[in-house]
Amino acid sequence: MELEKQRGISVSSTVMSFEYNALRYNLLDTPGHQDFSEDTYRTLAAADQAVLLVDAAKGIEVQTRKLFEVCRLRRLPIFTFANKMDRPGLAPLDLVDHIQSEFNMDMHPVVWPIGSGSSFMGVVNRLDNTVHLYSRGQRTKKAGEDVMALDFENPSRLIEALGEETVEHLKDELELLEGVLNPLSDEEILAGRQSPMFFGSAMNNFGVQLFLDNFAHLARTPAPMKVVEEESAGGVQKVRLNEWEDPDTSEDQGSALQPDHPEFSAFIFKLQANLDPKHRDRLAFARIVSGKFKKGMQVSHSRRKGRLRLSQAQSLFANDKETLDEAYPGDVIGLNNPGAFAIGDTIYTGGKPLTFPGIPSFSPECFAYIRNVDPQKNKQWTKGITQLLEEGAVQMLKQRGDMTLSRPILAAVGILQLDVVKFRLESEYGVETQVDNLPTYSVARWIQGGSDVEADWGSVDRLEKEGKLFGCMITQDRWERPVVLFRNKWSVESLEASERESGLILAPWAFAPREKRK
Repeated sequence: MELEKQRGISVSSTVMSFEYNALRYNLLDTPGHQDFSEDTYRTLAAADQAVLLVDAAKGIEVQTRKLFEVCRLRRLPIFTFANKMDRPGLAPLDLVDHIQSEFNMDMHPVVWPIGSGSSFMGVVNRLDNTVHLYSRGQRTKKAGEDVMALDFENPSRLIEALGEETVEHLKDELELLEGVLNPLSDEEILAGRQSPMFFGSAMNNFGVQLFLDNFAHLARTPAPMKVVEEESAGGVQKVRLNEWEDPDTSEDQGSALQPDHPEFSAFIFKLQANLDPKHRDRLAFARIVSGKFKKGMQVSHSRRKGRLRLSQAQSLFANDKETLDEAYPGDVIGLNNPGAFAIGDTIYTGGKPLTFPGIPSFSPECFAYIRNVDPQKNKQWTKGITQLLEEGAVQMLKQRGDMTLSRPILAAVGILQLDVVKFRLESEYGVETQVDNLPTYSVARWIQGGSDVEADWGSVDRLEKEGKLFGCMITQDRWERPVVLFRNKWSVESLEASERESGLILAPWAFAPREKRK
C-alpha cells in the first residue's frame, strides 16, 4: 500500500504461504503500531504459534508487551528472535535477562551470538555445536555457508576465524548458559511457558535459516480449535466478557475439534478489498481447522442461512497469487468474497451445526465525523465505505434518530486508522472526504440489557431517563445496536458500579449478529 511506503510503517496484516524443506508455512505478518492493534489481535486468532521479533537495541516496546499478553491468554507457543545483532544494542546476556524479567517467561537461547554490534561475528547453534560465521555487508549470503564445528578441545580453526580472546569469552558464556538455563522442554514450549530464543540480522539474511530449521522441529502442528455454544437471541449474539480473551475460563468450554476430523471447517479472520487494484478483488482469509478444502465444495455458514459454493481459493506470497485446488488444516486461504463473510464467521461441511469462538470488534477510542466532499461520487462513496467497514478497518456509528446517515461517525481503535480510511477512499475509490475529529469522547460501550436489541434500547431509555447518560452520546452501529460514547473510563466505571445489581452489561466488544431465523 502506498500509504505504508509514505509512513514507513505497516498498516495492515499480510498473509504469505511458502514451502521450506518439504513443510508448508503460513506466515501472518502483523502491524507493529499500536493504532492497528485490533487487526493484529484478530490475526493472532488464526495463529498456532507466535514469533516475537525483538530489536536488540530497543528491547521490548510498548506494543510488544500488549501482543505478548494476548499470546499468553491464547496459550500460544512463543519463539523469540533478537534482531539487528550487528548494530549497537544490549549485550546478549542483558537482552535475555530483560525479556525474561519483563515477561516472566523462561528464555532458552537455542543459538547464541558471538559478540554484538560492530563486534558481531556470528552465532553458535547450541543444539548441534556448530558455529555460523557472519560476513558483514553480504545480504544475499545465507547463514550456513560458512560453518565449522564448535571444538574447544582443538580450537585452532575457531581461533583463526574469531581470535583467541573471542573464543575464550565464547567458551565462558556457553558454560554459563549450561549452568543456569533450564533444559529445553517441548511441553514447556507448547504451553507457552518457555520460549526458544534465536539471534541474527534479518536484513542481512543471517540467522533466518537457522531459525527455520529449528522452528520446524520445535513448533507444534496445527492445533485443535474449541467449538462453542453461542447464545443467540433474536438474531443477536450476546457477549460473555471473558469468552474471547481466554476461552478456557468460560463456564462452557465446549469441545475441541481436532485437525484430523473428516469434515471441513474453517473460520474467517480477515477481509481485504483491492489487494489487486486493477481487478477490484475482495478476499476473505480463512484458517482451515479440520478436513480438506476442495475447489468448488459447498459449505454451511454459521451466521447466515443457506449454503455457499467455494468456487476459488488462493494462496498468497507478497503480491503473487496462486489458485489452489485443495488445502489442509493449518493452511490460510483467500476466498472470493461477494459480501457473504464477516470477520469471525465459521464455514463447515457436514450436517451438524458448528461454530468456533467469534472474533469481535473492539471498543473504539477515536471518533470523527466523515463527509463525502463531492455528492456526484455518492455511488463510489457508498461502495468504498461499505467495503472498508466489512474489513473491520473501522466501525461506523450514527446518532440515534439519524435515519438518513447524514452525519456518519467513524470509530477506530487508533487515530491512524482514520487516516488510512481517508487515504484509501481517495486512492482506491476516487472519493475525497472531510474528516472532523470528535475529541470529546474516548470510550465506547455496547449496551446489553436484555434478550434482544429492543430490550437493549429499553435499557438505554431507562438510563437516559434516570440521568445516568449525561455528557454521553447515544449512537447505534450498522446493525442498529445501541453504542454509548463516554468521555473517559471513569464515566464507564461509575455507570457499571451503579448498575451492578441490574445485570446491565457495558460490553467492550461486539460480534457480527446472526441472521434472524424464521
